[in-house]
Amino acid sequence: MMTLLIMLVKALVLAVSVTLTVAVFLLFMRKFLGYFSYRLGPVKVGPWGVLQPIADVVKMLFKEDIVPEKADPLIYRLAPIIAFFTALGVWVVIPWAPRGEWSVMADPNAGVLVLLAVSSMSVYGVALGGWASQNKYGLLGSMRSTAQMISYELAMAMALLGVILLSGSVSMFDIVESQRNLINLVPQFLGFLVYFTASLAEAGWTPFDLPEGETELVGGYHTDYGGMRFGLFFLSELTHAVNSAVLTTTFFLGGYNPWFGLSFIPGFAWFLIKVCFMLFVLYWIKCTFPRFRYDRLMVFGWKVLLPVAALNLVGTAIYVALWA
Repeated sequence: MMTLLIMLVKALVLAVSVTLTVAVFLLFMRKFLGYFSYRLGPVKVGPWGVLQPIADVVKMLFKEDIVPEKADPLIYRLAPIIAFFTALGVWVVIPWAPRGEWSVMADPNAGVLVLLAVSSMSVYGVALGGWASQNKYGLLGSMRSTAQMISYELAMAMALLGVILLSGSVSMFDIVESQRNLINLVPQFLGFLVYFTASLAEAGWTPFDLPEGETELVGGYHTDYGGMRFGLFFLSELTHAVNSAVLTTTFFLGGYNPWFGLSFIPGFAWFLIKVCFMLFVLYWIKCTFPRFRYDRLMVFGWKVLLPVAALNLVGTAIYVALWA
């Protein structure tokens, strides 16, 4: 009974923490987008605009709840919930501090496999949302998103295989601990490039934000969604972007391990610093690159990213077999 209670408290703390993290991510995204284009960003709600995400949530909560007449009511309501909770579920196995009671919610032996299984389910929320609204723009957007996710998921998983071969484990803690002396970014730089690029495509982040092409598909798969249901889709997209930064930190930047021998700084603080750096890289990319054309996106995924991921995997396998 006590174990169940602790798990429930952990789940609640995790859900609140991730939601607050995404709110801060959104605020700084607007600020950086403003600075990069010589604007101020949000400044009206609260000092320095810090209450803007809360104002947005309140606005969405009070919007009229409209369900399209021809929509499948059950799937229409269920899709944004699936999308949000699958994005949130990734955090269950991420270690943000050295092993301890509160350093991770669950520590399965095959944490990487759990992570891939949960993250791959996010496509269902998008696909069902586009189909259930019975709108051609929504359906086309969901089909685009599904094809994009599946195409880049393969390259992302192959890039992770290189990390798994080097660490000799599929446990998240073992992968982080194996980077205590040398982070995976150095021996797996090619894998890092493949993984980070594929994770951006999985998150629908710039320059891979094609599921919502305004000039072609209006809002894409969530064209017919409004209020808090649209808010859940929006939150899930932002959570996927944050997940990209968090997982890149865990797999390639050493996670909570200190850099430069500065071990007096707590592991959690190191994890936070590295994640913040990767989030800034995300903002920078969003402000710098234009959106890909869809056919070029698919060509890049299958003809460039996948062969490079395979090459990296074969090279790593040869190194591990002969010298490791």
